[in-house]
Amino acid sequence: MKPFSLFIVLCCLAVSALAAPASYVLENTEVRDIRAQALKRDYQLYVALPDSYRQGNKRYPVLFVVDANYSFAIVRNIAQRLNKHAGMEEVVVVGLSYANGDGGVYSRRRDYTPTTPRKHEYRSDMPGRQPAFGEAKAYGQFVSGEVFPFIASNYRVNMQRKVFIGHSYGSLLGLQFLLTQPRTFEHYILGSPSLWYDAGVMFDREQAYAASHKDLPASVFFGIGSLEKLAAGKKRSRSEEDADMVADLREFDGKLKSRKFPGLTSRLRVFEDEDHASVFPFVLTHGLRAYLTSVK
Repeated sequence: MKPFSLFIVLCCLAVSALAAPASYVLENTEVRDIRAQALKRDYQLYVALPDSYRQGNKRYPVLFVVDANYSFAIVRNIAQRLNKHAGMEEVVVVGLSYANGDGGVYSRRRDYTPTTPRKHEYRSDMPGRQPAFGEAKAYGQFVSGEVFPFIASNYRVNMQRKVFIGHSYGSLLGLQFLLTQPRTFEHYILGSPSLWYDAGVMFDREQAYAASHKDLPASVFFGIGSLEKLAAGKKRSRSEEDADMVADLREFDGKLKSRKFPGLTSRLRVFEDEDHASVFPFVLTHGLRAYLTSVK
């Protein structure tokens, strides 16, 4: 290529690069890198600060939301809207990303599930790597042992007002906390928990907890869409293909209530005409209202 022609090409590339549209950035948000030492994996924390954060010394309730790659912006925006238009108190939102370098499906299957499933075979979304499961306990220790201190030392948050927010597999992780270390969070918002997982292993976990504990000190809001049920002609069973998630959640919540744990507050809301993909904003809104207070 002649020098003049090369010069023209380079100029065109430079102009094209300069003209590239800018990315949209959420205001008052930060991205922090964090190393999970025991897991030997890297993650990111997405942090959204309230509008008044720079104006005083107040410490805010803090919402920890998993599956942050899709849920962080939803939680941040709905929490801000509830504050500005419904008078709900301001919060700090912390989103927990998938592991760096992992596919989202791969990361959440591994980090959010309590066991390796006994009855199913799964395909990996990462070529050359077998699916991984059952690391919820270890991941939970990372959250409480490393994420919590990092957030507490870098932001003005009230660590006595921590909220867990999860959906689907993310709610399995919430149940892992609830049935092992319930005081890890002061409030749990659990949408459409995958109670069918591993032949209903969380029903076994709940029964084992009740057999060895006299109390479950926790505030829990369960939410699910009314359409998350069996198709016509299907028979309910403890398997993914035949999961009636509404019936599962009603049964699970009923078992918790039947224990009459003095420290447990459990609420269940079924949202009409919503399915697994659409229900999360409804669960979030009502779950926040069940815990946060009005300041107006």
